[in-house]
Amino acid sequence: MWSLMMGFWQPVTNLRDYVSQNPPGVTFFLCLLALAVSFICLSSYTYTHTLLPNPDTAEDWNQLLSSLSQFQLCVKSNTSSSELALPAPPDLLDRDTSVNSTKTPSLITLRVKVPLSVTTNSNSGSLIDLGLLTAMRASQLQLGGNEIVNVTLEFLSGNDTYTCPTISAPAHLLPMSLVPPECPVFEKNISPIHVEAGNRLPTASQTCYRLHSTNDPTLTVMLTQEEQSVAVRHLLQASVCLLGVCFILCVATSMTHFTNAPLPLEWNGSAK
Repeated sequence: MWSLMMGFWQPVTNLRDYVSQNPPGVTFFLCLLALAVSFICLSSYTYTHTLLPNPDTAEDWNQLLSSLSQFQLCVKSNTSSSELALPAPPDLLDRDTSVNSTKTPSLITLRVKVPLSVTTNSNSGSLIDLGLLTAMRASQLQLGGNEIVNVTLEFLSGNDTYTCPTISAPAHLLPMSLVPPECPVFEKNISPIHVEAGNRLPTASQTCYRLHSTNDPTLTVMLTQEEQSVAVRHLLQASVCLLGVCFILCVATSMTHFTNAPLPLEWNGSAK
């Protein structure tokens, strides 16, 4: 009896026969194994890197500034040509009453310091003590919805790496989990130029400005140490479960004897 059992339990032979006779099962096994290894590598990466963006954060200020940099800001020849052209709220232009945030029941106004620079396509367009005012749809800034977002940009001489935008929008649209630092109050009173945001090529006589944003890691919401530990633990648990399933499949396959099935009689007859 023992010799009979040993005759059927030939792990290497059984595994070889299974691989040759069951390609779908082998493919499924390799997929499970690859997924387990991927989870282990991902957990190792998460454990060894301390600064990882939080994937649950829908938008942050880097994304907002990047969306704003996709548009050309062209001087409007006629202020009535755009439906989005709205008069600036008083608190956007009043430098004496400017604060970090001014809230109303449905509107919030932020004046922050962010890494933005500006260039122009016109040789006559001055970038010294420049102010730009525009109104955009929230969907244009990847914020969702069709609400109006008023943006005022101020560029002072000597500040080439950052600017102070004043953004007025409904409170639920702006990313408030990590707000940029407050911008200092300027002594100069700059009168902003009314511009229109768009992607169309400007005319030869039209002055346009282009914003350039720089990714600031301090404006990206990162995973906390506790959140990283939870993610690593869940990845390892999932990989252990997958490796356990792979081990069970290997053991079950090694204990199963596979034989080549004989050809049907109809096939044998037709082959003659």
